[in-house]
Amino acid sequence: MTTTIDRRRLLRGAALGGGAMTLGAWTPLGARQATNGPVVSGDLIELRIGRINRLVDGRPSRSIGINGMSPAPLIRLREGQRARIRVVNDLDVETSLHWHGLLVPFQYDGVPGISFPGIPAGQSFLYDFPVRQNGTYWYHSHSGGQEQAGLYGPIVIDPAAADPVAFDREHVIVLSDHSRSSPATIFRRMKLQPGYYNFQRQTLAGLLAGRDQPAKDRAEWGKMRMDPADIADATGATYTYLVNGHGPVDNWTGAFTPGERVRLRIVNASAMTTFNVRIPGLPLTIVQSDGLNVEPVTVDEFQIGVAETYDAIVIPGDAAYTLVGESVDRSGMARATLTPRPGLTAPVPPLRARPLATMTDMGMGGMGHEDKAGAPDPTIEKNASARLATQQGAPASAAPAPDHAAMGHGDAMGGMAGMEGMGEMKHGMRDFANAPGVAKTPGVQTISPMAADRTDYPGQGLEDVGHRVLTYRQLRSLDRNPDVRAPGRQIDIHLTGNMERFMWGFDGKRMVDTHEPFAFAEGERVRINLINDTMMAHPIHLHGHFFELVTGHGDHSPRKHTVLVQPGGIVSLDLTADAVGDWAFHCHMLYHMLAGMMRVVSVRPQGAAA
Repeated sequence: MTTTIDRRRLLRGAALGGGAMTLGAWTPLGARQATNGPVVSGDLIELRIGRINRLVDGRPSRSIGINGMSPAPLIRLREGQRARIRVVNDLDVETSLHWHGLLVPFQYDGVPGISFPGIPAGQSFLYDFPVRQNGTYWYHSHSGGQEQAGLYGPIVIDPAAADPVAFDREHVIVLSDHSRSSPATIFRRMKLQPGYYNFQRQTLAGLLAGRDQPAKDRAEWGKMRMDPADIADATGATYTYLVNGHGPVDNWTGAFTPGERVRLRIVNASAMTTFNVRIPGLPLTIVQSDGLNVEPVTVDEFQIGVAETYDAIVIPGDAAYTLVGESVDRSGMARATLTPRPGLTAPVPPLRARPLATMTDMGMGGMGHEDKAGAPDPTIEKNASARLATQQGAPASAAPAPDHAAMGHGDAMGGMAGMEGMGEMKHGMRDFANAPGVAKTPGVQTISPMAADRTDYPGQGLEDVGHRVLTYRQLRSLDRNPDVRAPGRQIDIHLTGNMERFMWGFDGKRMVDTHEPFAFAEGERVRINLINDTMMAHPIHLHGHFFELVTGHGDHSPRKHTVLVQPGGIVSLDLTADAVGDWAFHCHMLYHMLAGMMRVVSVRPQGAAA
């Protein structure tokens, strides 16, 4: 039902044509200037947070915004300047702003209860920090559900030196999910009724038409009390998907001159939505990920997790193009238009068939269930560790590679050791022997018996689309990594959850269950293995740091601040803990974080007591 409604809205938006376009995007602007809306910059920036009224696809809604708007104004900074940002809280509740991906002193990171006390109602706070980087970033509230209510905006930092990315024009594209329900209402409904917003469950009609899983497989999933159609917690049943604050009927529109190199700075500022992004008929050359330059790679589509950013270069011809941000569960889409002339639009593609989770998503990718891309590649981490060690003149053995076989993640025999058989695993058996350190709590519904490295996986629903789709393994840093030391130690962190009870955590513990941080010494180099024991992808974000993905690219490994860990997957990353202080570490799915998938990372000064 939701899909039909969304399609009607999209078709109605296409029929409106130029009448629904965002005329502000046509204001004449010089080359290399963002055209998504108001821009604030300078030596002292003032941001006022307050409640606003807005229209989304013609429907009124109450939101929280900055300087009277949502998304908030684009903050434009320059690498090397000092940012002084005065935030005034005009709300009747506490608020905060976090500078996502920016390397700032921890007291200005903006997380209440971890790095500062928050901004009380009616008061202000001065953020004051040096700008140490360049690229595409964003900012948002870290208080309650205010991010869902509209409190987010983009940041562009221009480089101090020449930009290695050549472009003639740029557009900032902020993707988000908007609901007329309050964040508290959405959260309560998901906790009280699992799958509350899942209107795409399997049906008898779907089974007869061959769209759904066979009855035998459905019975197996039923024994595990899981639904393979449960790809997203919050869906198009409550969300309208936005581009720069505009719904698909509003149709945000960006201008270009045919033949220009147009830079799209794409930010996923949603609360809960993984988007699959494409522009039919127009290739995208990815040049930046999470604000850092990468070697250009040309694709036709890419998946962007919550809180990730990607910069892409497109060279449009003399035609209009539809930019599509399709929700991962395909219950709706964000839609915008790039066009050389006002009034010219392009067809809006229909929503594609929704994907279904498989046994690989259950963490059985190493057991002959490679029914999707993303089979384990045991050589990647070992070879990457050896290279890192060799670069420093140390023997390869100095860099410990993760022993996934010992953990039951890399060797089929090791993964099966001590088990009665596949039947028990498929019926929901929790094999905690494969997850040492994971607390045996009601918050752990499953343990992946053999999670796989899925960094070559394009994302759910993108395996057989018939065109080029970006994967993490295709990303290579444009510059040599600043720290190429071999890791001195490694730790495993399990992403755990109970979808029936909407409980989420790390290693079986919620934030409220433990006061013990993940502790590191200043300057320490650590291999961290993120092991997803759940059937959902989780965008994991570490504040105050970048880390290198271990994908076989040695000293040009891609560096990120947020990584989407696919269901049943492992992502290994190398971290240099170079920022002293207490930092938030969490899933960027807002309601997963609020339900417990958050911890503190504590980086202690050299010489400090353990």
